[in-house]
Amino acid sequence: MSTSATGVMLRGARLVFWYAVFAAVSIVANLGSQSLAFHLYHGAHAVLLSVWVGTGVGLVVKYLLDKAWIFRYEHRSVVHGARTFALYVAMGLGTTLVFWAVEFGANALFHQEAARLAGGALGLVIGYITKYQLDKRFVFA
Repeated sequence: MSTSATGVMLRGARLVFWYAVFAAVSIVANLGSQSLAFHLYHGAHAVLLSVWVGTGVGLVVKYLLDKAWIFRYEHRSVVHGARTFALYVAMGLGTTLVFWAVEFGANALFHQEAARLAGGALGLVIGYITKYQLDKRFVFA
């Protein structure tokens, strides 16, 4: 194997490592804020509200980390930045539906917060694997 091929493999391995670390940070932010919201509000639709809060927090955390450290992407202007974020959100709609389906499915099956959060974590991992490819091709291209 050539030196340049080895360098490419090492860069790829580093990218996978840091993407996984940032995905884990985002998952903790998402599920932590979900749990906090769920414990602060016990009214009607508490689970739904907590999932919305967690999704929003996780989205912003993951976007900022991906933009700066994974894709090393610079905005040309505020408008360009807003468009990039909107495209990032749009690319995440399908993966968010997968995440929610797994989380709400676990909640419906087990009726326990721990099971719901575990389902959420699994759904997020599945979604992030897909989302990387979408972001690479369409958002931060």
